[in-house]
Order: sequence, then structure tokens, then C-alpha cells
Amino acid sequence: MAATASPVDTLPSINPATGKVLAHFARTPVSLLPEIVSRARVAHEVWAKLPIRDRCSKLRGLREGIMASRDELADAVVCESGKPRVEALFADIFVALDSAEYWSRNAANVLRTQRVPHHSIAAKAKRGYLAYEPLGVIAIISSWNYPLAIPLSQIIPAVAAGNAVVCKTSDFTPQCGALIEKLFIDAGFPKDLVIIVQGGGEVGQALIDASPDKVMFTGSVATGRRVAEACAKKLIPSVLELGGKDAMIVLGDADLEIASSAAVWGSYTNCGQVCLSVERLFVEQSAAEKFTALCVEKTKKLRIGPGSDPATDIGPLIRPQHVRRMIDLVDDAVSRGANVLCGGNARPEIGPNFFEPTVIAGVDSAMKLFQEETFGPILAIQVVRDAKEAMMQANDSPFGLAASVWTKNKTRGMALAAELRAGAVMVNDAISYFGIAEAPHGGCGTSGWGRTHGKAGLLEMVQMKYIDVDGLPRSQKPWWYRYGSDLERAADAFLQFEFSGGIGAKLRNARGAMKTFFRDHGF
Repeated sequence: MAATASPVDTLPSINPATGKVLAHFARTPVSLLPEIVSRARVAHEVWAKLPIRDRCSKLRGLREGIMASRDELADAVVCESGKPRVEALFADIFVALDSAEYWSRNAANVLRTQRVPHHSIAAKAKRGYLAYEPLGVIAIISSWNYPLAIPLSQIIPAVAAGNAVVCKTSDFTPQCGALIEKLFIDAGFPKDLVIIVQGGGEVGQALIDASPDKVMFTGSVATGRRVAEACAKKLIPSVLELGGKDAMIVLGDADLEIASSAAVWGSYTNCGQVCLSVERLFVEQSAAEKFTALCVEKTKKLRIGPGSDPATDIGPLIRPQHVRRMIDLVDDAVSRGANVLCGGNARPEIGPNFFEPTVIAGVDSAMKLFQEETFGPILAIQVVRDAKEAMMQANDSPFGLAASVWTKNKTRGMALAAELRAGAVMVNDAISYFGIAEAPHGGCGTSGWGRTHGKAGLLEMVQMKYIDVDGLPRSQKPWWYRYGSDLERAADAFLQFEFSGGIGAKLRNARGAMKTFFRDHGF
């Protein structure tokens, strides 16, 4: 990295393609976090009183602002994350725009008060309702790999639901964080409703210590554990998206031309720095030779370079330590018997953070490439006998974020998808469900808990309240005081009437059951 003198209270915005510092951004003092959360809480109290349709109308203005400034936003994403500009447009800008568009139209319907039907005779005189109330202040601790898509797809439904947000964007992408806050200001959202704080782990810890009403974290397993522990101490609910080790299963009847293109893109997009990246590829033996050859052929055609070059397919990794990690993973695999079929080298002559897209065959579960999240441009292939072995190997992981199945037989693909341990499974596609606004995103195991996106993600942003309205407000209820032997007999008759299987038993106990409703309570 290029060394520059900088004040200790600032964050450098570094271009990973060159290692050069582009600008400095003020680091948020940890001492200010309680005040910041308090300001957000005041903004929430006013915002939550607005009708949800008025809140959603603001999202249309936000969408227009994102669209109008898409070039500036894409430039910031390319400069700070290194990804090719086309990926910034498809992955970051599209997801942000679509989230604003979808929730501006659908949040009110999802969060409308709903009638709850009652099946029990004992509750037929009541009417139940589900209402959804905002939580208050939601803390979002976000990631650098999609510095607009990830935070905005969480902030947008949070404010639609009536919350305020304090978001700590990544210290690797401070310019993108500053632009997010500006988008909400320019769209006319109330002051302090969406506040971006800048800094590293110390700022994230201080944000949790300031007692927000919920924490949403995207990042590594190690940091996620610390976030979960900090939240648990304060009984703050959380949503954790901690990455994945996603499996791609290629069956012998798959379209190998299409599947190999998907494997190459799914392994290398954003230089493999994707929680949904294809990191474990299982191919049936009958298709393995042709499929592997196609992956190698297509990988060799990819062009490495800075994301600002329109011809670039593969940009840089985010920092030098990530390059070193790729080298270590490849060395470990080779030492255990794997074969590098192409790539596998750092490319310092291009820039400090470039690593060749790599195809490795003969990988097995003993290797780090199949045990740890790779987060880099390595396509690791294991040949399996059949679909049964593929399923067994795919499910043999502590992660459980997403997976994909490739076959021409839709019925077979759906059946295998049902057996995979993952929060999402795509049949004949990979990763792209993240860009579908209705699709919930999240996993199990060490991939975390909770969901973002879709209805499930919006419901993470609210407190569910059940409201019960009694239809006989002038009547004492059968289960109220006073008790006695007559009530015991009537209660047992009611149970037999309600839950006995035969009509005869119901009829025999109907009269006794009615005594629970019509009795003198003695008050």
C-alpha cells in the first residue's frame, strides 16, 4: 500500500487496484455514539407517527436520487471496492434502486394490520388482529464488498417500517458510506433519521453499547460471534449474515456449457469476494472431464485489471492480506494433493492486490479450500460418484447460506434443493437471488441467523403486536373466578366436547360444556 501521513482521527479511502489513498474521511469518535443514537431516537419518534404511505413516498424520491447520481455512486464503488464498473451497476446500483422501488410500493401492504381467525369455540366471541410497530433505532454494521447494495437494502425497509437507522459502513469504503447519508439528506428524509458513522470495530462496539433496539450485522464469523456476545449482554435482538461456503452441484445431465459459465462467474464475480460465491463445486463423474475443461478454457479468457477499465473482467482483491490468504489456500491444497489447472499466482506487476482467477481440481474436505470461507477468485472442484455423494458432501459444512443445483430435470432439481441445508437454493442459477427483492436472504449454522430482504426481512424491522377485541364485553368469562367442583365438571365436559374425536362424545358433553358459559360466578 502507498504510505501517506494521515491524522489518526480519519479513515483513508484506498483504491485497491493501485494501493493509493484517494481521500480521508472523519472517523466517528466512539464517545459520540450515545448522543448519535439518542438523536436518531428523537427522529424516529416523529417519523413513526407518519402514515406508512407517506414514509413510502419518500422512498420514491430516494430512488430518483440514486438513479440521478448512479454515475457518481458507481465511481465510488469501483474506486473503493475495486470491482469492474459493470458489476457496480448490476450488483450495487441495481439492488439499491430495486429495493427503494419495491418497498415504496409494497411495505404498506406487508405491514397492514391483519385479522387473525380463531378456530377454537372458546375464542369465537373474540376478534384478533396482528399489528406491526417500528422497533425504534436499528443499528446496521455493514460490509465492504457491496458497499451500497448491502447497507441500502437494509436501511430502506428499516425506514419504511418507521425506524431510524445508525449505520456503520465499512472502514474500507468510507466514501460510499458518506454518499449513502447524502442520498437520504438530498431525498428530504428528516434530519438524523439515517446517520452514517465511520470507523472500525471500536465504533461498531460503541454502537452496540449505545443500546439500539436491534443490530443487523454483515461480516465474518469471528466478528459476528463478538457482535452476538455484545448484543446478548444487553438482550438486543440481532440479525447476523456471516458468510458462506456455498456448494454448486453439477449433475451429469446438466447443460455443461451453461453450468461452466455459471461456475466461472459464480466463483470470480467481485474477485470472489461474495458471501454467496461458489466455493465448493461438486460435479458428477460422468460430466467431470468435459465440465472441468470448459471451466479452465473460460477462466483463461478472463481479463484482469482495474475496475475502471471497461475491458476488465476480474478486479483486485480488497487488501494485500487477502492476496496472501489466496496463496496460503492454494499452497495448502497443493500440499494435500490438489492440482492447479490454471491461475494460482499473485500479479504484483498489475497492482498490489491482484490474484489470478484459479481452477483447482482434486480438492477434498480435508483442505482449507473446503473448510474455510475462501472469499477470493478460486474455483475448487471435487468429482463425486453421483448425486447422493454430492448431497452428502455439500451438507458436510458448518456453513449454510446458499447453494445451487444444475440439471435439465426440474423435478429432480427441486427434490435435491429440498435436501440441501441452506437458506436459499437456486436451480440452474447462482447468487442472483440476492437481487430479487421478494427473496429472503440469510442462512443457518455459522452463516448466522435471521433474514434480510423480502417479507421476512421487513418483519425483522418491526415488533409484532397481537390485539384481541372481545365481542361480549358485558359478560364474565367462563374461566374467571370463582372456582368449584361444578366448574371442574363443566370444564372437563367442555374439553371432551372440543377435543373428542367422535360426534357421539361431543353430543353427550354439549350440555355440560355449556355450563361453563352460563353460570353464576358468585361475585
